Amino acid sequence: MTELELKYGCNPNQKPARIFKDESSLPITVLNGNPGYINLMDALNGWQLVRSLKTAVGMPAAASFKHVSPAGVAIGAPLTDTERKVYFTEDLELSPLASAYARARGADRVCSYGDWAALSDICDVSAAKLLALEVSDGVIAPGYSDEALEILRKKRKGSFAVIEIDNRYTPKRVERRDIFGITFEQGYNDAEITPKLLENIVTKNKTIPDSAKTDLIIALITLKYTQSNSVCCVKNGQTTGIGAGQQSRIHCTRLAGGKSDNRRLREHPKVLSLPFADGIRRPDRDNAVDLYISGESEDILSDGVWQNYFKERPEAFTAEEKKEFIRELTGVSLGSDAFFPFGDNIERSRKSGVSYIAQPGGSIRDDNVIETCDKYGMAMAFTGLRLFHH
Repeated sequence: MTELELKYGCNPNQKPARIFKDESSLPITVLNGNPGYINLMDALNGWQLVRSLKTAVGMPAAASFKHVSPAGVAIGAPLTDTERKVYFTEDLELSPLASAYARARGADRVCSYGDWAALSDICDVSAAKLLALEVSDGVIAPGYSDEALEILRKKRKGSFAVIEIDNRYTPKRVERRDIFGITFEQGYNDAEITPKLLENIVTKNKTIPDSAKTDLIIALITLKYTQSNSVCCVKNGQTTGIGAGQQSRIHCTRLAGGKSDNRRLREHPKVLSLPFADGIRRPDRDNAVDLYISGESEDILSDGVWQNYFKERPEAFTAEEKKEFIRELTGVSLGSDAFFPFGDNIERSRKSGVSYIAQPGGSIRDDNVIETCDKYGMAMAFTGLRLFHH
């Protein structure tokens, strides 16, 4: 048996804590730092996600995990000039892997604060330099270049957690966990997410372009490792909004749509031209942007507050300006880990520019959901695959 002793479990009072394997060695090696219980849950879930995504899409992938759900996921497409400004990476040379992490973290920079990063490929210097700039707890990858590891070992005064995982490792077919002293057992979820899942298009609109199919695959793989109920919006190979862990599916859709709206608003000219104060930290910039585009924008522009973030008081960002900018967004893909029980989910997703949907189907109200999609010319595929994760 091999084991790794941990400081504590989910909370400091939960001791002792460890991870172990009875019959073989652990597939991970801690190269730096002292990862905790939740860190390792984020790391192992994040690794499964990016490995699956790299296999499905054939491009470097990255995930930003918080509390056992992804805050953002992306593949390593080049960043546009606007994206570079949104993610504060204008002066960085980004490899495809670093681009993937910049986009994954940029999907929701507020929720990614203090994240755990998962990288599908060997961590290069470019990705390490980007990680060094962000507030993050640790990273998992199948390897690290010598220079990248040296950079990461200096982060957080030497306490940044760095884990290397064996890329060849596969888990047992049956997995177990204990809850309240009772052992649960189930088959490992090895369901493959491939374009075949998108062949059963049930709407009048039967056209889902290849780019949207890729986005739907990203959404479904993301949902496979997101705490349920969950809904995920994706655009151009990047999650733009993830609604996780809600009891009601409409609340998942509202949360995912609202996050996607906020991601869109970060590209508004008023936001891109915010006059940040000299020396302001990256997290403070993120918080300032979030306040500026949210319902609390009046608070951040009030006397005695805006000076904490800006050189000069920015113009107000009106509700009508926000609505108009969001209305211009189209072509968003949306996945759901279980069926939509009502057409209200379609109505809400349409407001966030959703044009393509993938969901299992199987509700007694499927006809109503399909009819609502047809009303707006949306294309929807029934995958027949539920993706609950707990």
